Amino acid sequence: MNSAPATSDKLILVTGPARSGKSEWAESLATNSRKRIIYVATSQINTSDLEWQTRIEKHKNRRPSDWITLEIPIKLSETLIDHRYEDSCILVDSLGTWLSNILAQDEKAWNETLETFIESLLKVKGDVILVAEETGWGVVPSFPIGRLFRDRLGSLIRRVGVISDSVYLVTGGYILPLSDLGIPLKL
Repeated sequence: MNSAPATSDKLILVTGPARSGKSEWAESLATNSRKRIIYVATSQINTSDLEWQTRIEKHKNRRPSDWITLEIPIKLSETLIDHRYEDSCILVDSLGTWLSNILAQDEKAWNETLETFIESLLKVKGDVILVAEETGWGVVPSFPIGRLFRDRLGSLIRRVGVISDSVYLVTGGYILPLSDLGIPLKL
């Protein structure tokens, strides 16, 4: 694994397609922060889905034992601004899973949730590393719920990206520092 840069009170977004290594890169960034690491798992346990359980276990087994793990499927904004974590590096994996947990919100509620989340990112003390899936690069989903998920996640990633200190794209076996290479598209 490549050496991750040290972080210091930064907001970092790590994005990419499925199985790209984005979680491993985010974990490397967290380790290099040299701060207490709070791992925020947004997934919900589903004992009837063995494949999902296997994925969760793989992530758990990869984490060092001294990391603090919080299972926060919905109340992400509240967790981020909790002052007990201000000297920590908070690693959230992942925004797509968090979104899927609240996807049933109507448009008004979702917009309020999104604004509250962005505000919490601007208020948080310490480092925050967010992992997010890229879903908009493939075919248009054939079902309305799939299109809703893709569109909301795309908007969420864009909003987070423009306020982040660093944005990385992990794809094709490479880590690309988008914030160094690209020009930010302002909203």
